[in-house]
Amino acid sequence: MRIDLFLWYSRIYKSRTISSNACKKGHVKINSKSVKPSHDIFIGTIFTVKKNQILNKFKILDLPNSRVGAKILNLYLMDITPKSENEKKEILSNSKDNFKFKGKPSKKERRDINNFLNE
Repeated sequence: MRIDLFLWYSRIYKSRTISSNACKKGHVKINSKSVKPSHDIFIGTIFTVKKNQILNKFKILDLPNSRVGAKILNLYLMDITPKSENEKKEILSNSKDNFKFKGKPSKKERRDINNFLNE
């Protein structure tokens, strides 16, 4: 089975086009080597996918015949991502919440910013 088709079947990417483009850009690797979208995969293959600055590692347990529902995905794919990458995911999600602007600063906030920058 083609790797881009498997990535779409296993819901790692939303569409086959996106999964194919990810392979072309080098975001999908098998044995630390980038693969083309037409690369054949087999049961037991371990591959990494770089998505949202995080390297996810997966092992193929079985090959599906069509797109798989999210509930039965664990029959076909095992997530073996290291804990450090999962922690990185949490850090990224927390850091995004801290830098949200609430619009235009008020007069008092502007004075505080100017005082801080001038010191």
